[in-house]
Amino acid sequence: MVWSDRPKLRDPVLALAFKGWNDAGESASAALELLIDRFDAKEIAHIDPEDFYDFTAVRPTIRLVEGTIREIEWPRNVLYAAQVDGADRDLLVLQGTEPSLRWRAFIGMLIDSAKELGVRRVVSLGALLADVPHTRPVAVTGIASDDSLVEKLGFTRSSYQGPTGIVGVLHSAFKEAGIESVSLWASVPHYVAAAPNPKAALALIRGFEGVGGMAVDASELESDAVDYERQVSAAVASDPEVKEFVERLEEAMDEADVSPTPERIPSAETIARDFQRFLRQRGPDETE
Repeated sequence: MVWSDRPKLRDPVLALAFKGWNDAGESASAALELLIDRFDAKEIAHIDPEDFYDFTAVRPTIRLVEGTIREIEWPRNVLYAAQVDGADRDLLVLQGTEPSLRWRAFIGMLIDSAKELGVRRVVSLGALLADVPHTRPVAVTGIASDDSLVEKLGFTRSSYQGPTGIVGVLHSAFKEAGIESVSLWASVPHYVAAAPNPKAALALIRGFEGVGGMAVDASELESDAVDYERQVSAAVASDPEVKEFVERLEEAMDEADVSPTPERIPSAETIARDFQRFLRQRGPDETE
């Protein structure tokens, strides 16, 4: 880890996501971008990519600066920090690309850095392709080092078995290191996998709010999510076969849907506490 600053933070929560296999519809990356932007997070460290990437598989890119200067951009993993006014804790954000090589060394570096900065809870964000329609609320699956936390937050428990990405391995490693870990996964419709999915990104942000203990202004993302659903619906309606397929997905999801039980409905105390936290973070000049 190459440090540029080591700020003093209050019980920071670490949010992380990686581009690649774990980021269907660029949903997790978009969620992190919003966190960095909304809390004005500053870069405090980065990881040298030399030891962790096969550059024939994850290639550096060239971009033009001021139209003439050619600049090489290498795959990066960057750590940001922000002090969150009105919340009980501060924020760390790790944004990057899934490494190709030496995962254990990469993970060990992250765990050591998290301990050095006083992190006690890590929230990883991811998104996977699924047989879900774009017209329904985004399902968010939660995996936690403490099983009671999944039930408390009302997430669907994951029963997945099979190949995993760096996010899944990190979740297990943080748990073994004694750092509480929560992994949130959004389901992205596979028939629009190529398009950025702000609706799934918004669902991840809302999930993060409960786990991270801080309110996030996502009004711009909310607007983008509405536009996304409208545009995809228009495209689907123009193709009878795709329209029929989506309708079958809707029927299957509606049949499988279970009405909320009293245990899964937030209490009045929880709603009031979250609302008060939101008002504190907005500040006295914005409460109206």
